[in-house]
Amino acid sequence: MRVERGGIGPVTAPAGGPSGSRPAAAPAGGASFQDALRQATGSLTLSRHAQQRVERRELHLGGDRLGRLEGAIDRAAEKGARNSVVMLDELAVVVDVRQRTVITAMSQEGGRNRVFTNIDSVVIA
Repeated sequence: MRVERGGIGPVTAPAGGPSGSRPAAAPAGGASFQDALRQATGSLTLSRHAQQRVERRELHLGGDRLGRLEGAIDRAAEKGARNSVVMLDELAVVVDVRQRTVITAMSQEGGRNRVFTNIDSVVIA
């Protein structure tokens, strides 16, 4: 399973612009430009750890499952979740909702210690 990590590179202010060499701050109470862009494009990334787990455990996160995962992340974000476990059929996927990043994934058969910590929500997709 391969997930493309490419995308738009960092955005910087032009030299001598009004903000000087400092990056523009996020609006008070609002999301940063990068967060807004990521949300608008619906991109989802896998951490290096998650990518290794998916490959080593031969988990399938393509096609329909990926769409369901993105939908589950959207629903969790609407509820204000930060870190969620998303249940996709026989898979449990731990996601940083705000960064739209898969932290790790495991099948129901995998892993003896099925304890998830620092999770504020569970989404069944």
